[in-house]
Amino acid sequence: MPLACDPGRTCNIQNYVDIDSSSAEKDYKCGTLTYDGHNGTDFRLRSLDAQRAGVNVLASASGRVVRTRDGVPDGSFLKSAPEAVRDIECGNGVIIEHPDHWETQYCHMAKGSLQVKPGDLVKAGQPLGQVGLSGLTEYPHLHFTVRHQGRIADPFAYGRPSGTCDGGESLWDPSLREQLAYQERAVLNAGFTSSPVTMDIIEDGNAEKKLPAIDSPAIVAFIRAIGLKAGDTQRLAVTNPVGNVLAENRAVPLDKNKAQVMLFAGRKRPVGGWDQGVYKATYVVERDGKVVLKKEFELSF
Repeated sequence: MPLACDPGRTCNIQNYVDIDSSSAEKDYKCGTLTYDGHNGTDFRLRSLDAQRAGVNVLASASGRVVRTRDGVPDGSFLKSAPEAVRDIECGNGVIIEHPDHWETQYCHMAKGSLQVKPGDLVKAGQPLGQVGLSGLTEYPHLHFTVRHQGRIADPFAYGRPSGTCDGGESLWDPSLREQLAYQERAVLNAGFTSSPVTMDIIEDGNAEKKLPAIDSPAIVAFIRAIGLKAGDTQRLAVTNPVGNVLAENRAVPLDKNKAQVMLFAGRKRPVGGWDQGVYKATYVVERDGKVVLKKEFELSF
């Protein structure tokens, strides 16, 4: 792993290498988890709060550091000011060369966090620095690129025959392959809060800190998912301790593929107050009448 995180629990893969040479885009499964010209794998943290706590970027294989960059400020520049990071889109980063003409690159690291310099010999798993928000990015993640003989190598499908899906060789250590199994859709954040939610509040990590109590003015369940497709339908329902539906949100079918979506359902405190017990939330994504993603979570007081 090039990142000290637990895939599917504390981090998720947001984007893979784009295998389509045209202006269209496809990941190695011919899916939608990429964008045109994307040359690496994006390991995304679940919030800015997680990034601020510090998550180490790790050398994915042993080798020699050949280039580094530090000093680029952390900030979300993709939407606000992309011109501010022109020609330094990688932000703060490290490039390591390995035997037999292999090379790995680590981008968007935190300013001032780098622990290596050119010429250093590093071992697999050795910390290089920490995940940041530098360069051309809008959320905290590590952009990880592998090259062989100067050409982009997809670590999930190295040597994949052109025009095929799910071919090639995995370059990951066998112990990681189950953790890194392809997920078309995934839940990034889920929880209960006591006030209205926005995408920014979820991204900052504040939504999960406002856990409702028996005297809270509202109970709100929220979810943020990645990788949803055009035509997917979503439903988020909250039930009270006796199993009755307290709140429900049925979203209209998505009009296009979405990198991320947010959904919430809640209710203000009734006159008689909240009942003690377990409140349950169920999030379901369906496609063509079949459940393709489901998440359940609870609140109790």
